[in-house]
Amino acid sequence: MNYLNMSDEKLVPVVVELNTLLANYHVYYQKLRSFHWNILGKNFFDLHEKFEELYTNAQTKIDEIAERVLTLKYHPISKMSDYLEISAVKESSPLLTDSEMIEILINDHKLILSQMKVVIDHANNAGDEGTIDLIGAYIRELEKSSWMLNAWTKKTSAQLNNSMVKA
Repeated sequence: MNYLNMSDEKLVPVVVELNTLLANYHVYYQKLRSFHWNILGKNFFDLHEKFEELYTNAQTKIDEIAERVLTLKYHPISKMSDYLEISAVKESSPLLTDSEMIEILINDHKLILSQMKVVIDHANNAGDEGTIDLIGAYIRELEKSSWMLNAWTKKTSAQLNNSMVKA
């Protein structure tokens, strides 16, 4: 029974890209756990807590992405070796400074956001509003997390673009 009212042919690219996003999130999740465990220094308390917040959020997204693949009537990939093979997000050493960890996470966010946009493009082509809605909310959240991590890297004297934007 086709309860989705969408073409299987058009859904295959959506599922492929969702599985790639799932792989990205698994590697990102494990990296956050590692950073959470291995953070040292004067920013320990803040970053230990922030990394936990981020990996808890990533864990939720992993489940939701896999369930979206299942909703589309396909199996999500589920082997770590497959995640490592197809993920654009790569493993990192845990033996890094706080600044290095944050820079790596900001770069990972760029990769994940890029993959989310690929998912959205394919979902648009398939008329898959459910995936568009799910991933659109993820984009907004990850952009906000990226802004916050980027702000952490700045000196307190830094300023945002203050030129007036007029319509």
